[in-house]
Amino acid sequence: MKDLTTGKEGKLILHFALPMLAGNVFQQLYNVVDSIVVGRAIGKEALAAVGANFPFIFALISFIVGIAIGSTVVISQYFGAKKMEQVKRAIDTLYIFMFFASVVVTTLGILFAKDIFRLIDLPADVLPAAVQYFRVYALGFIFFFGFQGTSAIMRGLGDSKTPFYFLGGSTLLNIALDLVFVLVFHWGIKGVAAATVFSQAVAFFAIIFYMNRYHKFLDFRPLKMRFDKLIFRQSLKIGLPTGFQQTFVALGFMALYRIVNMFGTPTIAAYSVAIRIDSFAAMPAMNFSAALATFVGQNMGAGKTERIHKGLMATLLMANMVAVVISVVALLFAAPLMQIFTKDAQVVEIGKHYLLIVPLFYMVFATMFTINGVMRGAGDTLIPMFFTIISLWFVRIPASYFLSLKYGTIGIWWGIPIAWFVALTLAFTYYKTGRWKTKAVVSGTK
Repeated sequence: MKDLTTGKEGKLILHFALPMLAGNVFQQLYNVVDSIVVGRAIGKEALAAVGANFPFIFALISFIVGIAIGSTVVISQYFGAKKMEQVKRAIDTLYIFMFFASVVVTTLGILFAKDIFRLIDLPADVLPAAVQYFRVYALGFIFFFGFQGTSAIMRGLGDSKTPFYFLGGSTLLNIALDLVFVLVFHWGIKGVAAATVFSQAVAFFAIIFYMNRYHKFLDFRPLKMRFDKLIFRQSLKIGLPTGFQQTFVALGFMALYRIVNMFGTPTIAAYSVAIRIDSFAAMPAMNFSAALATFVGQNMGAGKTERIHKGLMATLLMANMVAVVISVVALLFAAPLMQIFTKDAQVVEIGKHYLLIVPLFYMVFATMFTINGVMRGAGDTLIPMFFTIISLWFVRIPASYFLSLKYGTIGIWWGIPIAWFVALTLAFTYYKTGRWKTKAVVSGTK
């Protein structure tokens, strides 16, 4: 556990963000390996099927993950205020919620998978593989939510290193199982999903064993947990807007996939690969933002609001430095990066155009996401939710659709940075009002 209310702001945030960033690099790595194994060993239809699952899975989990983010803020503010009894109650409440949520999400996903894929007009040659992949993958939701809940708790307490270690081990296991299940056992696309489920289960049980053995305060004993309605309402107050925001983003991705699907299987496969590469660019901004949110939460709880602006400035500098490096790499090596995933020349060419447009604007994304981290850490998540809905549903999707009618797939890609500019303008304008300073959970905060 780490106290972020004293010490040099930039150094604290960097040290807190690095393990999360490394952990997410590992997490994205096994998503990338999934795509490489599928694209090269099975084919572009299977690659498109795995890619089509991303927005559907994101839509199912995003609302629950949003609630977990709300719990992280509550935990961090109580921890900053040194109210340890409330911290323990918040932890118990989160675990109970995540368990029942995983059961509901798994059931709904398995029942309606085929209908959802039909709704987004997934091509007939991709649909069966997409459904097969999802129905196996969904069996691991209970382990995914359990691990995410535990990670959220530890981040709220200032510990970002422990989840990284277990996530790293899970990633290496996932990569090994991918190769075994697909290349040795020839299980096809089901093998890729099974590898993910198994590795998620191992990560969850391993981190729970570690927590029970070395952190008695975080003792995981389901039969002794108590659900606190007041704390859950506090978590919902913060988490619901984030959950809705994540859900609208996920639905937006599905709507965008519907536009992409108009251009056929090669475009779906290219987009699936491009957003895998894109995710590496998004990770630093998202992790610096998450670190800043915990920093803001603890300092709001401790009544040290004067440290927040310094933390934001330091985080903006770090996030944008990383964004520039990733942008240069993506622009210089667009085609070779695509060729790692597939040998199909048409898929490579389509994806290359994406990587020659979107990376030009990674600094815009990094700045926007970092500023939103301040609002989330303060507990002000409702306004950023509206900003996300506006930029996605009223800007990105219409722009991508209408531009695609005139310029084809290139028009779809240009809709992305246009929306980022709108979101950044809205976030910066709201940050300058200072209204987010009044949204703290812990009473007595300055």
